[in-house]
Amino acid sequence: MRAPGRPPGVLGRLRGGVLTAVLALAAGVLAPVAAAPPAAALTPPVAFTADHLPTYQTNGIVWTLAEANGVVYAGGTFSAVRPAGSGGGSTPAVNFAAFNAATGAPVGCSLSFTRNSGTATVRALAVSPDRSTLYVGGYFNAVNGTSANGLVAVDTATCTRRAGFSPGFSATVRALDVAADGTVYAGGDFQSVSGQTRRFFAAVTPAGAVTGWNPNADDPGRTLKVTPDGRSVLIGGDFFTVGGADSHAIAVVSATTGSLTRGYPNNFIPSTAVIKDIVTDSASGGWYAAGEGRGGNSFDGRLAMELDGFGQRWRDTCQGATQAVRVYKGVLYAANHVHDCSSMGGFPNQARKHLTAQRVDDPALLGWLPDTNDGIGEPVGPRALTVSSREGRDFLWVGGEFTTVNGVAQQSLTRFANGPDTGSPSTPAASVSAPRAGEVRVSWRSSLDLDDSLLTYRVYRNGSSAPVHTTTGSSLFFSHPQLTFTDRNVVAGQTYSYRITATDGAGNTSALSPAASVTAASAASPYQERVLADGADLYWRYDEPGGAFAADASDSRNGGVYVNAPTYRSTPSAVAGSAALSLNGSDEYVYSDRLHRYTSPTPYSVETWFRTTSTRGGRIVGFGNNIGTAQGHTSSISDKLLYLTDNGRLAFGVQVGSTNSRPTLTGPASYNDGRWHHAVATQGPGGMTLYVDGVRVASNTTAGNRSYNGYWRVGGDAMHSAWPNRPTSTYFAGQVDETAVYPSALTAAQVAAHHRLAQAPAAPGPTDSHTGAPLTGTRTESAVTHDTRPALPASGPGIHTGATAVSTGPSVELIASAPGGALGPAYPLVPASGGTNRPRGWPGEAGSAAFRPQHESHLRS
Repeated sequence: MRAPGRPPGVLGRLRGGVLTAVLALAAGVLAPVAAAPPAAALTPPVAFTADHLPTYQTNGIVWTLAEANGVVYAGGTFSAVRPAGSGGGSTPAVNFAAFNAATGAPVGCSLSFTRNSGTATVRALAVSPDRSTLYVGGYFNAVNGTSANGLVAVDTATCTRRAGFSPGFSATVRALDVAADGTVYAGGDFQSVSGQTRRFFAAVTPAGAVTGWNPNADDPGRTLKVTPDGRSVLIGGDFFTVGGADSHAIAVVSATTGSLTRGYPNNFIPSTAVIKDIVTDSASGGWYAAGEGRGGNSFDGRLAMELDGFGQRWRDTCQGATQAVRVYKGVLYAANHVHDCSSMGGFPNQARKHLTAQRVDDPALLGWLPDTNDGIGEPVGPRALTVSSREGRDFLWVGGEFTTVNGVAQQSLTRFANGPDTGSPSTPAASVSAPRAGEVRVSWRSSLDLDDSLLTYRVYRNGSSAPVHTTTGSSLFFSHPQLTFTDRNVVAGQTYSYRITATDGAGNTSALSPAASVTAASAASPYQERVLADGADLYWRYDEPGGAFAADASDSRNGGVYVNAPTYRSTPSAVAGSAALSLNGSDEYVYSDRLHRYTSPTPYSVETWFRTTSTRGGRIVGFGNNIGTAQGHTSSISDKLLYLTDNGRLAFGVQVGSTNSRPTLTGPASYNDGRWHHAVATQGPGGMTLYVDGVRVASNTTAGNRSYNGYWRVGGDAMHSAWPNRPTSTYFAGQVDETAVYPSALTAAQVAAHHRLAQAPAAPGPTDSHTGAPLTGTRTESAVTHDTRPALPASGPGIHTGATAVSTGPSVELIASAPGGALGPAYPLVPASGGTNRPRGWPGEAGSAAFRPQHESHLRS
């Protein structure tokens, strides 16, 4: 997609099983270096490495590429070429250049395509089946100063223009292909050729004479391809009709007459999209189209079609316009700027990726991801692809308007080979803990390798030269699954240090991860054991000293990612033996590193501890459909939210389906008092329940929420204005600890047990009430206790039930009718019931506590 102002983003659909980690325990001690595993150099079926090779550059846009006999031809809008890197002088090359496929250097084929007015450009290249002739199309009226009108033929052996071939096109030629019999098919902006009417598509003979082939489209053509059997031509572009029949953007026409063979009406391609490229592949019996659209419901991805019958096989609906596609050994490589695959159950709108690969029989993203930037021009990054072979190697060439490749300066041209693979995986991010006696748990975020999704990991302990553990795991750029090893060969009280490496199939090994150390424990944390026993399948304890990886203490390996470096290991924590995490309330948060699918009304629970003094509220924990902070990268859909209002009250809300209904529970008290509070939100068949500090504070009967793919986020995200009492800040300022998510609705007993095991002071329960009654006779404070209290009347003048938090001072009004007959200036009260707190009473007129006469009594339950 290339709509102005559209935010960039990313891609992905998980292939079944691709993210399942396979663990294999290996005996040994540990090592800083690893031997290469006996695996293939690249993860099949990827055939090209992601390591870009030194290649000459242009000083402008490359629109089209073609190859013949080990030479790659580039056409575009540029005036010079220069060596790779920043050094080296430029050589004139006007809109056309030719390069050695194996070295990336020019081959001395110099043709200049110019105009006497306007900006000349080369937009289409095609080679004859016998590789002897290169056809060049575009917007020009001279080649090397000799008259030409939009299309010329070039002898590939001599790099000279063929005499006698001089059809005249009235406007830009944007697409070319050549049939086995030498017929040249063209598409573009023109409406006549050599004086004959041909609307947007035409064909000429090898001698340049216009044929009778005439699809008669109503809008420009951008791509075309002759089918392998030569009977049909696949055309693509902007058009809505072909030969008067409805068929938008794509059609199959006869190779002899141009009449419509197969149309695609009824919004098969949305009206907001066009088709930019078409390729065929005899081996798979398919043809593949590249889409470019406008708006979220358009078509930006790839289309797989059958050569037999021309029906659809699959459709990739990711967003991020596709400019070019090529098939090589069963893989469809694409030049695009893909940024959002949520429509395919994949990853949300994020930073653009510009080169991708997928099997011809499956739209799932493969582990091949070199990258460019957007570059100049519109900008959309790469625009053209071709494959060429030379000196026993195969090369994928990429042209476009980019100015960097893999983060290195390189303009408009680059190339990749089928070997050798020289790039190393990224360094794993590790976290260690001592959850139980005799155990150290080593967890790490899996690494990224741009052409190997399956990597081998080695865990080293205490600087040893041999790994204590070896395993493999798969990862993709949008998913780095957590891997875990439990070391049971440890002694309580001793400190152990661990480092990890990642190795790809070619033996390229990452640097050792920074050392992570822990002292083996003599006993398990009662709180952690209860959380795990109650079924948490995401449990972040926030004990990391730094970095981006938040380890999941559960066996589900739902690791998280720290964003913008929050303050690690904050103290005091909510649970003894574990640290907390401080968040700044503006851009710091944690998100789950794995996409989750929630289908209403599946039960769940969300649990966390929090502490704050903020008066701006904030989203503490929630589920949303995005992971970023930039505009367009926060969640457009979110529910299952725990948030604080500006006055410190805790709210738990869900969205019912895609409606504006957002049932929300809100606690009765404020919790922005600087103390730790325990929050649990559950939803199940019986409805929603909110617990604070071990006590249920609110509930309703809402059992449904919204079904969608998303990520758990702690610390902040976007919030729709429809949320009740939406806070001023949607990011939480304060500390969080012990966040857990469960696939069930916790019971009140389980919640109370968690609160109790945290070793936090117990909050008063709902039965902790105090009743005041009139005191008759003369009594002194020292003489009146719970044991010596006088007989009580049938009713009292006031009652307070259930303090809302530890050390709070709730007030209660006296019932005016109760002391009716009491005379005199004093009206003594006596506590009439037991409790765990010390009630105090004083007149409300007292200006400060120092001058308030108080009555205190230690009550026994």
